[in-house]
Amino acid sequence: MRITNISFERLDLKLSDPYTIAYETIDRTSNFILKVETDTRIVGYGCAAPDPVVTNESPGDVTQAIKNIIIPYLLGKDPFTYALLLLELKELLGKRSSALAMVDLALFDIMSKKAEVPLYKFLGGFRNHIATSITIGIMGIDDTLSYASEYVKQGFTILKIKGGSDLEEDIAKMRLIHEKYPDIELRFDGNQGYSVKESVAFVKATAAIGIEIFEQPTKVEAEERLGEVTDLVSIPVMADESLKTLTDAFRLAQNERVDMVNIKLQKVGGIWVGMHINSVAKAAKLDAMVGCIDECGLGIAAGLHFALSRPNIVYADLDGHLDIIDDPYHSIFRLEKGILYPTEEYGLGFSDANF
Repeated sequence: MRITNISFERLDLKLSDPYTIAYETIDRTSNFILKVETDTRIVGYGCAAPDPVVTNESPGDVTQAIKNIIIPYLLGKDPFTYALLLLELKELLGKRSSALAMVDLALFDIMSKKAEVPLYKFLGGFRNHIATSITIGIMGIDDTLSYASEYVKQGFTILKIKGGSDLEEDIAKMRLIHEKYPDIELRFDGNQGYSVKESVAFVKATAAIGIEIFEQPTKVEAEERLGEVTDLVSIPVMADESLKTLTDAFRLAQNERVDMVNIKLQKVGGIWVGMHINSVAKAAKLDAMVGCIDECGLGIAAGLHFALSRPNIVYADLDGHLDIIDDPYHSIFRLEKGILYPTEEYGLGFSDANF
């Protein structure tokens, strides 16, 4: 099999509900869809969601990478030599992780379509569904409770609350949500907004709630502080922004800085690297979660298939598509009462005829 043609589409997508995290407010996203054709009838698709903070790229960077690096390099190559292709492309692309992830997803889409199985089965097929959290961004207490109420009505059983800008308000939000919905699982994302002292104070003040995950409370630049928090609190601490590469995973595990890791395919460069990171996590007895950024359904589907493939991946935070207006890929998996299910279509579940 050889790659015979490559094309792409840029999607500039508006969010129905702009949201705030500790360092910015977001109301739109740009995604790229890569179409990789072969000398068979098999066509693979990949998604890139560039973000200047998370993936070190602008949309312009991805456009240039596709035109000047990806297309010239991939034409004529055998997609089944993916280890070689992705290794060499990583050298050419540098830190442009979503551009690499886009190629990675397209190659895995091709291979699983050739095998005539859904991608999650091609990767291991450990489970066939997983519960996802849904995220509430930084907002006032009343609005937070309103969103929580709406999501509970929709059937979600896991809420992730973002904070990090106001410790006392964060504590109040978590207490009030738990008081109103005691059976809902709660996670908290500090988005690098806390000091070690504030992190410890937050955990102590919310101890009765039983928060499931405490995600990235301290800044990336001072990683030892993340380790201090992990040593001082009684709930699992998860690395997110601190984990972008396989080397990061090894360092975090070796130094026992965290209890859990958040693997975002766009951030780490795709499924191939994600599998290596998950293996390091498993060896270190760290649980893994598959997360996302603002990705259309094609990117979320990739995260879902990856999450379903491995026993060590027990958590999912795959809600980045829910606020995207006119997502053309929303139907390639199902979301029912907070549970994500893949279709049994081959590959990522997207039909070539729908491009």
